[in-house]
Amino acid sequence: MRADASVEGLDPQQAAAVLAPRGPVCVLAGAGTGKTRTITRRIAHLVSHGHVAAGQVLAVTFTARAAGEMRSRLRELGVGGSGPQVQARTFHAAALRQLRYFWPRVVGDTPWQLLDRKFAVVSQAAHRAGFATDTDTVRDLLSEIEWAKGSLVAPEDYPAAVARARREPPADAGRVAAVYAGYESLKVRDDGIFLDFDDLLLHTAAALEEHTAVAEEFRDRYRCFVVDEYQDVTPLQQRVLDAWLGDRDDLTVVGDANQTIYSFTGATPQYLLDFSRRFPDATVVRLERDYRSTPQVVSLANRVIGAARGRIAGTRLQLVGQRPPGPEPAFAEYDDEPAEAQAVAKSIAKLLGSGVPAAEIAVLYRINAQSEAYEQAFTEAGIPYQVRGGEGFFTRAEVRQAVGALRQAHGRDLPEGADRGAALVTLVRAVLAPLGLTEAEPAGAQASERWESLRALVQLTEELLGHEPDLDLDGLLRDLAARAEARHPPTVQGVTLASLHAAKGLEWDAVFLVGLTDGTLPIVHVVGDSSTPPDEAGIEEERRLLYVGVTRARVHLQLSWALSRTEGGRRSRRRSRFLHGLIPDDSPASRIAAPASPKRKRPQCRVCGKPLMGSSATMLGRCEGCPSDLDESLLMALKDWRRERSKEMKVPAYVVFSDNTLIAIAEQRPGDDRALVAIPGIGAKKLEQFGADVLAVVRGERAPDTLDL
Repeated sequence: MRADASVEGLDPQQAAAVLAPRGPVCVLAGAGTGKTRTITRRIAHLVSHGHVAAGQVLAVTFTARAAGEMRSRLRELGVGGSGPQVQARTFHAAALRQLRYFWPRVVGDTPWQLLDRKFAVVSQAAHRAGFATDTDTVRDLLSEIEWAKGSLVAPEDYPAAVARARREPPADAGRVAAVYAGYESLKVRDDGIFLDFDDLLLHTAAALEEHTAVAEEFRDRYRCFVVDEYQDVTPLQQRVLDAWLGDRDDLTVVGDANQTIYSFTGATPQYLLDFSRRFPDATVVRLERDYRSTPQVVSLANRVIGAARGRIAGTRLQLVGQRPPGPEPAFAEYDDEPAEAQAVAKSIAKLLGSGVPAAEIAVLYRINAQSEAYEQAFTEAGIPYQVRGGEGFFTRAEVRQAVGALRQAHGRDLPEGADRGAALVTLVRAVLAPLGLTEAEPAGAQASERWESLRALVQLTEELLGHEPDLDLDGLLRDLAARAEARHPPTVQGVTLASLHAAKGLEWDAVFLVGLTDGTLPIVHVVGDSSTPPDEAGIEEERRLLYVGVTRARVHLQLSWALSRTEGGRRSRRRSRFLHGLIPDDSPASRIAAPASPKRKRPQCRVCGKPLMGSSATMLGRCEGCPSDLDESLLMALKDWRRERSKEMKVPAYVVFSDNTLIAIAEQRPGDDRALVAIPGIGAKKLEQFGADVLAVVRGERAPDTLDL
């Protein structure tokens, strides 16, 4: 590239980072400030000016996607030409490549292989240490081992390290340490050794630290280093970076301490915060011009992080929005979660109608169990969705297991001495207790996630009883089956449902931040209670999670919360403490306690006129016990049409329409678009895709095998 091309189109701060002299450079880059563009231009500048050859640059980041984007941009800039290319990799990919090359010289003929799936080995170590080997327990133990290794903590040091870090282990720290030690010993076999991903880093660092010839060869090969997302490095990754550098200082790091949200994995912003202390002559550049979000979204983000406390907060960047003005962020308070979810679905339908693509809309929440209400609301509204970073609620292993256990409980007598509804809830709790439903939230990430899902099933049962007081176990199972059947995420792109952690690094035109109550964000275990003081560091990380969520939005942003979990429940929740001072005085949500919203009118049975209970009845438009006026021949014609369309689209039949939707059409025989969209599960998108064909089949104007497919 031309000598001056490296700074074309950059703002002054980006250009300063690109043109900084070779040596230590720290780029503090806020959300949406063009950090990838800046660091790839810096690499291009160093190469084009002869400071370093392209093949001597090693750039590392944390995801294969980010590394791929970096390589793509460098190719577009023409860096390296037809010669050796810049190596842009994740930490682990870089270490794997280096270790394979140096292993024979460092270790000799001892064979090794990569252990990319650790579950079975951890399970074996857990069994030897007297632990249960269910999936959640093993996953929790595996997470602790990964945290310890990433934090450079040996098995014998684990109990003391956990105490210093105020980390709550999933079991007694000594017993966890025994599993950790057993896991390490099980990787050594008679025919060689297994190395997990953390071992790749450990052995790479040791090879460079302990073998002078290896270090010299490596440092002759790589002269310049770039580290993206530097706030997320672990002590182990920093040790590898130090081994790569040796006594050199040709290092560019990029990060934002106020986006540190992975401390539970061992990541720490300490190295970013201390960069200027380690390298007193370092060039420090702050990127604060936000090209992603409107000034209104940027202003709210600044106010969210402006309330932060502690050393990390001292590095906060004052973002300045560069996009044209947009709508002000909205705040909304609801009586209960179903009302919140339905209101969000209604707002999304308006956005879709205004031309915002479904793939450019996201609903973000703190924990995965919160997705259930939104999956239900979107299904009823006919809004396509996809769950990112996790499975849909009814496809999660613990939920499938729970529903299976409830089916096995069929025929069991309800507890005596209580009304029918209370007896059903008691039965559900009793069935789910052996699966992990306890009175208090358990320790351990996996156990907590399972507990949240099981608790959501109990709360869903209570919600259904509010609509149908005579609900029994059979009725509950029918409703759960109907909900599960109707919630097949479409294969086409849809609205994204994701946790705040899974949303890191992504962006959308419209973002809905939901469930913003104390005990959820911030999460309950950092809030503290009468016997436990609050975890101030944990609370600040939760604040940073909200900041990350806000900065995912380009134009449209809504923040909402519900005062009760279930419809008609006690409105005892408090909105998140992080919202204090953010809500405009003229917003309806600025009131301390919003007046009760009018009760939503439930759809009525078209046969008997009674309110419909359950998703199956709502879909059919009649009570399940009322007589059906199903047109069997029409249903067969609709199924034939659906089969042909699904073949044409190369998708499962349910993606076109579920069986219940076809039954509803065959019973109600809609004559126009208005009647068709009145059937739950048929929204604007499906009306546009299939409406004309469906109405033609209903009118009998053409047989399915003569449709234009």
